[in-house]
Amino acid sequence: MTQSDSIAYDVVVIGAGPVGENVADRTRAAGLSTAIVESELVGGECSYWACMPSKALLRPVLARADALRLPGLSRSARDPLDTAAVLARRDEYTSHWKDDGQVQWVEGIGADLYRGQGRLAGPRTVEVAGPDGTHRVLTARHAVAVCTGSGAALPGLPGLAEVRPWTSREATSAKSAPGRLIVVGGGVVAVEMATAWQALGSRVTLLVRGNDGLLARMEPFAGELVAEALTEAGVDIRTGTSVESVKREGDTVVAVTDTGDRVEADEILFATGRVPRTDDIGLDTVGLEPGSWLPVDDSLRVEGHDWLYAVGDVNHRALLTHQGKYQARIAGAAIAARASGVPGLDSGPWGAHAATADHDAVPQVVFTDPEAASVGLTLAEAEQAGHRVRAVDVDLATVAGASLYGDGYKGRARMVVDLEDEIVRGVTFVGPGVGEMIHSATVTVAGRVPISRLWHAVPSYPTISEVWLRLLETYRDN
Repeated sequence: MTQSDSIAYDVVVIGAGPVGENVADRTRAAGLSTAIVESELVGGECSYWACMPSKALLRPVLARADALRLPGLSRSARDPLDTAAVLARRDEYTSHWKDDGQVQWVEGIGADLYRGQGRLAGPRTVEVAGPDGTHRVLTARHAVAVCTGSGAALPGLPGLAEVRPWTSREATSAKSAPGRLIVVGGGVVAVEMATAWQALGSRVTLLVRGNDGLLARMEPFAGELVAEALTEAGVDIRTGTSVESVKREGDTVVAVTDTGDRVEADEILFATGRVPRTDDIGLDTVGLEPGSWLPVDDSLRVEGHDWLYAVGDVNHRALLTHQGKYQARIAGAAIAARASGVPGLDSGPWGAHAATADHDAVPQVVFTDPEAASVGLTLAEAEQAGHRVRAVDVDLATVAGASLYGDGYKGRARMVVDLEDEIVRGVTFVGPGVGEMIHSATVTVAGRVPISRLWHAVPSYPTISEVWLRLLETYRDN
């Protein structure tokens, strides 16, 4: 390697995914010089291997499912999806895995982009090993932000390397539908990819360790309704099933379960959790453990380091793109305030420099059929936190807007009410089309809107959102 002189910036960001981009955007808007370092594609996991390609795969699946529920459309929607056309549209949404547009955006905000592997080399110092053999040293006057995200966790199974398993990256970027696909896991990636590839022509077997069912971090009925629909679509779901070993026999993958069953497929996807991408970023040079999650305070500053921030998945607070971007806005504002010498941050709950929503109001949509959407605490989580709460449940099919949305509509809504403060602690919707409803619940939970005021938020008729009125009536009458 050749070495160049050290270059000083106010802020250095490691990782140019959506989180790193948003940190850089906020610090540049505050007038701070900013460098951003990326070892892969600018735009990160979300743009090329997660949110965008997965939803591009799923949108035709859900649109067809909606059409099948409507007389006048159902007959024409019975034909299989055009898999090649769906994959071509997916490729468009990933910009064919080229990041020219994202690079232009970084340049447009006035940040300097460095290609290569960024590693900490002591306090406020980042070394960048470029793909062309160059070696640069960047120093930060005020802050270094680690925004390197997370990667797929793979189990230590015998024969795994030889099988060449899919992770979420391969599942969202595959060039064709495998004839048979094993999906290991029961979380969001597992159920979304099972939904997508079953509809695109694969025969899917879903192997779920434990007996908690699907989507175990949501209200129990969410996983139950999604499992019912996946089974009706042809997915073979096996709960309480662990994979003990895997191997390839020619072109066939064989997974052997703890019961001794052999499950055969063309590909196997492991959707079994995430690990932080912090193993090769020089954490040891600042007294931190390589490969570890990075605990932070609510301003996203790493504990014990007044110059180091960890934003997005790496801090393990809420592994969601939108939540990471929210954290980035908070971190950028905190960095700018500290750099300007503000004597005290607005760091109380819901303050400008506190990522309070990470604790109390995290929204999520699972793009299955039916969709599952939630924000805030589940009933169990609220009870475990010591809140005196009550769950209010409504069958979504009883709402006029839902029955108009599609014949045979199945869905459910739950509102978790704090009985002492009379505010909503959490909301879960499950049903076709509910993903676009969750922001109303997010505003309710984040805003701590009193039940008495919600009575005056009149839902339009006939929409699925009228379920809010049904929830409030059920709470009042019981």
